[in-house]
Amino acid sequence: MTLHLDDPITTPAAASGPGLAPAAAPARRRRSAGLWLTALPLLLVLCWALFPALFSAQDPIAGVGAEKFLPPSGSHWFGTDHLGRDVYARVVHGTSQTLLTAGLAVLIGLLAGTAVGLVAATAGRAADAVGMRLVDVLLAVPGFLISLIIVTAFEPGPVSLGIGVGIASIASFARVVRSEVLRVRNLDFVEAAFLSGGTYRSVVLRHILPNATGPVLALLAVDLGAAILAISGLGFLGFGAPPPTPEWGLLISEGRQYLGSAWWMTSMPGLVIVATVVLLAALGRQLLKIFRF
Repeated sequence: MTLHLDDPITTPAAASGPGLAPAAAPARRRRSAGLWLTALPLLLVLCWALFPALFSAQDPIAGVGAEKFLPPSGSHWFGTDHLGRDVYARVVHGTSQTLLTAGLAVLIGLLAGTAVGLVAATAGRAADAVGMRLVDVLLAVPGFLISLIIVTAFEPGPVSLGIGVGIASIASFARVVRSEVLRVRNLDFVEAAFLSGGTYRSVVLRHILPNATGPVLALLAVDLGAAILAISGLGFLGFGAPPPTPEWGLLISEGRQYLGSAWWMTSMPGLVIVATVVLLAALGRQLLKIFRF
């Protein structure tokens, strides 16, 4: 076969570039649209936590005796409770309490889990065996039970609640970090960094961790939703913030004895919790798609 100078030369980039661009653009637009659809409602919840006074002028603590058990309306979006307090105001002001506790739990799980997973993946077989056996022990006990043990062992409150839920989430972060670090550790550029004289610390901080953060960020969003659910459940049992401080789990607990006459006292906070957890799970899936592709 003779190749003439006038013949077009086909390269992989030339063959695949124009054909892939039109197909990839709609996929990127769908991922971007899905990310915004999940992020915007969560941004509203975050604004509730940071600036609750901007979203509700009602007092979340003091009630009006003449306005007990009012159903949802234009003046009281979520109705009122047995003390005449606006349920929407209590949900909005209780967001900061719930999110701060959940944030503490996720921070503990992220830092401790990342340390365990990183050491297990990079410090040799002995460290891997010890770290993974520790993870197996945590996985053998239900996370809610671990949280309950920690909270009951110390004084109930937001700090002990966050620590208990955070310890229960260490195992999931450790396993994800270990698998991602092992994947990145075997790539050529990491081997080249070691061969060129890079130290363990520099290679881990500059090459391994930045390229292993994608799935960890996706897990961070999902675990935040799981932490909110666990904290609300423990708050429902009375291990969260003491009344009358508004907290999502406590709001449901206060309305359980009035389900027959004031369904909104439990339904409205419950819907907010479910929507937040579902949106965080969807955000985690969107982040995973973005970092994977």
